[in-house]
Amino acid sequence: MLTLFSSCSDKSKKDEQDEIKTYQVLTLKPQDISISTDYPATIEGKQNVEIRSRVDGYIDAIYVDEGATVKKGQTLFRISNPQYEEDVRNAQAAIGSADAAVSIAQLEVEKVKPLVEKGIISQYEEESAKLNLKSKKASLAQAKANLANARINLGYCKVTSPANGSIGLIPFKVGALVSSTTTEALTTVSDISSVYAYFSFTEKQMLDFSRNTSGKTLSEKIKSLPAVSLILTDGSVYSEKGKIEMVSAQIDPQTGSSTTRAHFPNPSGLIRSGSSATLRIPEAFKSVIVIPQSATTEMQDVRFAFTVSADNKANSVPVKTLVSSDGQYYVVTEGLKTGDRIILEGVHLLKDKQEIKPVAANASTIYQSVH
Repeated sequence: MLTLFSSCSDKSKKDEQDEIKTYQVLTLKPQDISISTDYPATIEGKQNVEIRSRVDGYIDAIYVDEGATVKKGQTLFRISNPQYEEDVRNAQAAIGSADAAVSIAQLEVEKVKPLVEKGIISQYEEESAKLNLKSKKASLAQAKANLANARINLGYCKVTSPANGSIGLIPFKVGALVSSTTTEALTTVSDISSVYAYFSFTEKQMLDFSRNTSGKTLSEKIKSLPAVSLILTDGSVYSEKGKIEMVSAQIDPQTGSSTTRAHFPNPSGLIRSGSSATLRIPEAFKSVIVIPQSATTEMQDVRFAFTVSADNKANSVPVKTLVSSDGQYYVVTEGLKTGDRIILEGVHLLKDKQEIKPVAANASTIYQSVH
C-alpha cells in the first residue's frame, strides 16, 4: 500500500508539472518602425467631362469610337440642323442691308451739312440726319452680333473634345435626335494622365492627424505627410507613388468621416476612372514599444496583452495601441514599458495568474520585418 501511495503521489506531481505549458516570451525594448494603414479608395480621372449637345438636331456623324484616345479640340460628333445654316445666311444678308442703310444715312448727313452752313435749311435737319446715321450704325452692329451668334450656334453643330483623354460609352447613334435638354450625355471624355484617389478619415483618425502630424496649419500638415501607395484590385502595388493633396476640414455628420484626396501620376493609363483600390499610408515611429498583433487579444473592445511576472505567472494587461492595418504589429501607447516580458502566442487561451514555463524568444527574428 505504501508503494502504491508513493507511486500515485509521484504521478500526481508529474501531472501538475505537465499542466504548466511552455510559452515564448519576448522582453520589450524600444524599436524604430514604419507601420502602414490602409483605406478603401475610389479613383477619378484628372478630368471627367460630360459631352452634351448645345443645339437641337440629329446626329449626322460620329468620328470616334468608345474607348478611343482623343486630343483637345478633336471633332467627336457632327449635328445636322439646316436652320442654323439658314440663320447664318439671313444674318449675313441683314448685315448687307444694314451696311447699305448706314451708307445712305452717311450721304444724307454730308448732303445737309453745307445747306445748314449756308442757312438754306435749319440746324434741326442736320441733327436729325446725324441721329438717323447713329441709328443705322446701331442696326449694323446688331446685325453683326446676330451673325456672330448664328455662327456660334452653327459651330455647336460640330462637337469637339474639351480636353485630352479617353472616350467613354456612346449611347446615341447616327440619326438620333439630341438637344441641349437631353438628359443623357453624348459621351464622356476622361483625362487619366493622372488620377485622384478619394478616401475617408474617421473622426478619430482626423484627431490623430491633427495632433500627431507636424505643422501649424492644415496646409503645412498635409505637406509633411509621406508619399502614399496604391494597392490595385489584383493585390499588386501600383508602381507610381502618390501624394495626399487635400484633407477636408469638415466632418460629414451623416458618415462621421472627412473626405481626403491623393494624387497619382498615371502615364501608362493603367488606372481607369471609376475603379476601386486601397490607399496605403506609411507612418514612421522612433524608439517606441512595438508588439506583434498575435500577442494581443480583445474583449469588449478592450485590447489585452499578457506580461510574465518574476514568479512566471501570466498577468493580463489592458493596452492602448495606434490604429494599424498591416496585420503584423501594434505601436503601444499605454500599458507596456521597456523591460516587460510579454507572451507572444496563444494568449486567447491564457487565464490571469496562470503559471507558465517561459522560453525566451529571439527578438531579431520577431522584429525582422519592422524596419
